[in-house]
Amino acid sequence: MPFWLLVSSRPRQWLKNLAIYATLVFEGEFFNIDKFLLTTLGFAIFCVVTSGIYIINDIIDLEKDKHHPFKSKRPIAAGRINPILALVFALVLLAVAFIASYQISTFFTFAAVSYAILQIIYSLFLRSIILLDVMAIASGFLLRIYAGAVLIDAHVTIWFILTVASLALFLAIGKRRSERTLLSGPKTKSIQTRSILVHYPESLLDSLTVMFATATWFAYTMFTFLQPPPTAGPQVLVLFGDFLPRTFLASKWLMLTVPFVIYGVMRYLYVIHEKKEGESPERVLLSDIPLLVSVLVWTILVFFVIYGSDFLPARFVRLLQ
Repeated sequence: MPFWLLVSSRPRQWLKNLAIYATLVFEGEFFNIDKFLLTTLGFAIFCVVTSGIYIINDIIDLEKDKHHPFKSKRPIAAGRINPILALVFALVLLAVAFIASYQISTFFTFAAVSYAILQIIYSLFLRSIILLDVMAIASGFLLRIYAGAVLIDAHVTIWFILTVASLALFLAIGKRRSERTLLSGPKTKSIQTRSILVHYPESLLDSLTVMFATATWFAYTMFTFLQPPPTAGPQVLVLFGDFLPRTFLASKWLMLTVPFVIYGVMRYLYVIHEKKEGESPERVLLSDIPLLVSVLVWTILVFFVIYGSDFLPARFVRLLQ
């Protein structure tokens, strides 16, 4: 029974909660041990919240999931867990998470509770309303960003918010596109397991996918250009300064990461349209090697640009000088 409760908690979905670290990274505070530990605690709390919500969602969707080609294998839908027991477990998880969040910050508690309420309303109503369903998904990611920001009392710029919102909408629309492809395939008897898909014609989904794919890389490009990293370590500036003219010495080195974002968006479009995947973005990230490599390289570059002074030793700087 504990094993199936853990499976129903969907640990793989915890990857989405890494968005809480975003503000910490771009504020240049990742190696601030106090703020890092505080953010990690917030991440853990959100993981508990999301696990509780996923269990409640499975209880709400019990009958529908029984007719889904993949979701029918989930423990609750498959009858491996009593729904009442699962509900009690989920409510305990949420209570523990909210109590813990209140010990940290009132505003963080507000973010956690708002996220839980939004997801429950989504499961009950919003997912049946065209367009509002994907906007609700994007709002969940924005609440994660807000939660991470209030933990360390950081400012969130408008371009960063637009980047997160565009990316979340891009992934949500891609998810709908893949679900429609899957549920309308020859092996599926009906599309009724998610009736909202009937109202999403493929032409609309394709248009929205392109729109938010473009918005994602454009918003990120503007973020990197207009919002340079908080500090560019002296090692990085000296390294570049010895070989490049003054024209390139503005603090816009974060734009080096833009090509990898563009490639990642294009690769995900390929996954959606050619590989017929995308129903589970976290599974795609972990299974598609080119996409995973681009994300890893992007992460390394972001850390190098923002935290270069922590990576390059002072002795190397003196040699360059």
